[in-house]
Amino acid sequence: MNPPPIHRLRLHIFALRGLAYSVALALCILGLGGIGFWLLDPGVKTLSDGLWLAFTTAATVGYGDLVPSTQASRAFAVVVVLLGLAVLSLVTASVAAMFVETEERAIEQDLLKELRKLHREVRALREEVRLLKNLPPLPGDGSG
Repeated sequence: MNPPPIHRLRLHIFALRGLAYSVALALCILGLGGIGFWLLDPGVKTLSDGLWLAFTTAATVGYGDLVPSTQASRAFAVVVVLLGLAVLSLVTASVAAMFVETEERAIEQDLLKELRKLHREVRALREEVRLLKNLPPLPGDGSG
């Protein structure tokens, strides 16, 4: 059965809320990572450089324009990579789930249409068999 519209709306809101939470968490981790690099690494002169280093580290891009230069900032980079990969993967999964949900609804609608069509065909075939055998219709069959 197709879920009622209010149920689908709740699922959609839940998916959007999950995406919002995962994006907020990613921004917090990247922000804290940027501040950490800014405080720990003498090669990171500005907060924006720290944020850039945190993002390129978390996303494992590593352009090389900024790199951790001290043991502390390298150790911190390991933490940023581990947390960043997890959270950025969560954001990607949330977006993918929204696309899958949309595709799933379209497939569900197609299947329901086919099921209704098959139900009508079976009902028509039953009626034909009854007419051929001169049998009365079954109660509650809807044909009669």
